[in-house]
Amino acid sequence: MKARSLPLRRSLLALALAVPAIATAQSHDDAKTLDNLIVTGTRTEVALEDSLVPAQVIDRAEIERSQANSLQGLLRGRAGINLTNSGGLGKQTSLFMRGTNSAHTLVLVDGVRVNTADFGAATLQDIPLAQIERIEIVRGPQSSLYGADAIGGVIQIFTRRDHGGFKPHASLGGGSNGLREAGAGFGGGGAHGWFGADYAYQRSEGINACRGYYDPATWAGAGCYANEPDRDGYHNRSLSLRGGYALTDALRVDASALAIEGDNEYDGYYNQSEIRQRVLGGKLRYAPSERFTLAVGIGRADNESDNRGAFATGSAQTHRDSASVQADFGIATGHLLSAGIDWSDDSLDGSSSGYAVEDRSNTGVFAQYQGRFGKQSLQASLRNDDNEQFGNHSTGSLVWGINFGDGFKLTAGYGTAFKAPTFSDLYDPWSGVPTLRPEESRSANVGLAWQGEGWRWGLDAYQTRIDDLITYDSTTWMMAQVEKARITGAELTGGIDLAGWDLSVQLSHTDPRNRTGGSSQYDNLLARRARNTGRIDLQRSFGTFDFGATLNGAGSRFDDAANAVRLGGYATFDTRLSWRFAPGWTLQANVANLFDREYETVAWYNQAGREFALRLRWQPE
Repeated sequence: MKARSLPLRRSLLALALAVPAIATAQSHDDAKTLDNLIVTGTRTEVALEDSLVPAQVIDRAEIERSQANSLQGLLRGRAGINLTNSGGLGKQTSLFMRGTNSAHTLVLVDGVRVNTADFGAATLQDIPLAQIERIEIVRGPQSSLYGADAIGGVIQIFTRRDHGGFKPHASLGGGSNGLREAGAGFGGGGAHGWFGADYAYQRSEGINACRGYYDPATWAGAGCYANEPDRDGYHNRSLSLRGGYALTDALRVDASALAIEGDNEYDGYYNQSEIRQRVLGGKLRYAPSERFTLAVGIGRADNESDNRGAFATGSAQTHRDSASVQADFGIATGHLLSAGIDWSDDSLDGSSSGYAVEDRSNTGVFAQYQGRFGKQSLQASLRNDDNEQFGNHSTGSLVWGINFGDGFKLTAGYGTAFKAPTFSDLYDPWSGVPTLRPEESRSANVGLAWQGEGWRWGLDAYQTRIDDLITYDSTTWMMAQVEKARITGAELTGGIDLAGWDLSVQLSHTDPRNRTGGSSQYDNLLARRARNTGRIDLQRSFGTFDFGATLNGAGSRFDDAANAVRLGGYATFDTRLSWRFAPGWTLQANVANLFDREYETVAWYNQAGREFALRLRWQPE
């Protein structure tokens, strides 16, 4: 079936009206223009090399060098990240940070939470790379700063930003499986304000997403419970608007908006889906002195879909409104105290689910101290969340570090986190269990890092224990709780600039196990997590040419909690070439999965074989 196109007119008009009206956002836009700063790990600006928590930054230059065609393609194999995908570009993608559940990673877009209110995970497959300026990845528990959803870590996505004079840009591309891409935008700013807009388009005829089967006589089946050997296409259109203005030297207002619309084709119960995603946010920042900053933020995230199949239709509409106030006090040189309040309200207004409960709010109060004592640093935070449905939950974190000099650093930390069951976990008519309890975790991390001129490496070892882990039991088709789970792991990252070659290595090991005594699944591996993953990137410039290659690999994994369905490991090799053939013009070509490796990350769901792509980029210098 071919998906029909949804008009963008109403969404574009709403965004155009909304941007100047928005007062604030929870993100810290100041830091986004400086590659050596990160804000997600502390909710304040910190130099990346001074971060006490494991973190990684991906900037716009790296996004374009990678020539990835999706966010999941860009993140695959990075430290601490396990990814699964159900059938190619635009299909459901789950991210498991440090072996935790896919809903245990909080995802922010310009500071606004975009994890859906019904299933709890972000729809990463629908966020276009063309709209992204920068990504910050923080590994490990962050509930003491952000509340629920951050057991495994936080990924913050910042949309496009341009500073300085007026800067237009455009791109056009195409490739295998009917891939077509186009995008254009502009931005700029001066001493008192900045502005920008971007539009992006992506379409693919897709691959056969699922090779499942179904026998109506016996009701036996597997995978998507359908045998539909056709192409399952994907179509994505997006628009972003942003702007900011310094009202005075101390007072600034920023606003941003992102609208995404798409059409998706599947195999199984539903065959077609129309998706809509909107993220609105802004920030009012008052900084009368270097020792005091007050930020007030509001945001809204909408995730909507209309689903159709041969025998059924359905819709899902989730909305999250949020607001925050945060004050930062420089109590002395090298000592910063932060305190704030976060409020959010989740609703399923307009969904066809008919859940018993479709709205709940949460209020969180937090405080954080960051201090430096000579060569030693300390970060301590406490938070209490009052969830309308599940009451109060307190979390905390303590991280210590010491810099021995010559770029050598040791860190150690401990943190607690929690996650409230989602509406779907509790009330889905097919799999929901209303008696589920909130998940709670305890995590410890020890890290070593060393960097010098042109090289760096880091090693982090961690353990996370989760009580009442929520999982899906494929034998009963119901949600269930693992009384106790234990996840141990380590991540090795490094890079070196050698004779003009830039080599980057990221290797991860995680051992996520069910540790519920007396259970038939005791010591089983948690489903769909590969124990070993890795990524090696190589880049080199030759005058006006840039050459790159990426080796991605993952070990075997089990598709089910019973560890009865094993999926083999795999390795893929990608190559890419860029040519700056004229001022402001770049031609890019890449081959993904060069050796046409066949593999699955979800049982019965196919992955693309060898794919080619060609892109033309224009950005005046």
